[in-house]
Amino acid sequence: MSKNSSRRAALAALAGAGALAATGCAPLLFTGAVAGTAMSISDRRTVGIQVEDQAIELRLLTAFNDKFPASSQARVSATSYNRRVLLTGEVPNEQARAEAQALAERSPNVAAVLNELYVGSVSTFANRNFDRALTAKVLAALVQTEGVPSATIKVVVSRSVVYLMGLVTEREGEAAARVAARVDGVQKVVKHFEVLTEREAAARDMVPRGAPAPK
Repeated sequence: MSKNSSRRAALAALAGAGALAATGCAPLLFTGAVAGTAMSISDRRTVGIQVEDQAIELRLLTAFNDKFPASSQARVSATSYNRRVLLTGEVPNEQARAEAQALAERSPNVAAVLNELYVGSVSTFANRNFDRALTAKVLAALVQTEGVPSATIKVVVSRSVVYLMGLVTEREGEAAARVAARVDGVQKVVKHFEVLTEREAAARDMVPRGAPAPK
């Protein structure tokens, strides 16, 4: 498949996701980033790490649902990229925020925890739908931008704040952040990238995804 064909396919998928979010058909339960995490050959993670990231998200899905039931006034989501876990959502107090971080840190194979939990009331149904639609818009903008490796960037939106994760060069990361910041509705962009040198990025792009990443 050509690069242009890949971009068109990605845009079509994103348009569908945005339509679902806008109509309220997207699921609103805590899901971390489990949905839409199919293996990508363009991702700079190895297939093994992609699988492990999914496993981490699934484990934390269960753990957070047990720790913070619906009656607790908390909504915690976990997104894992290269075994670095981003926590987003809302908790009622600082104690709950610290407990969520500690739980994630104890989860097997987690390398680091990035705690972006908001202390305050849980976001509304409309707020979460808006965040989902905004996620699709940011992803579409990244896909359409030359020089931005969108397939290896994960976008998480919470309370109209965009969090970017991925294995990118400094140049790629800055470009991605600029694109995201220009999307209508985005309040703030937070970069949680792991920065590679140009040589490291090129080497990863050449490695078959079934093979170990170069050191």
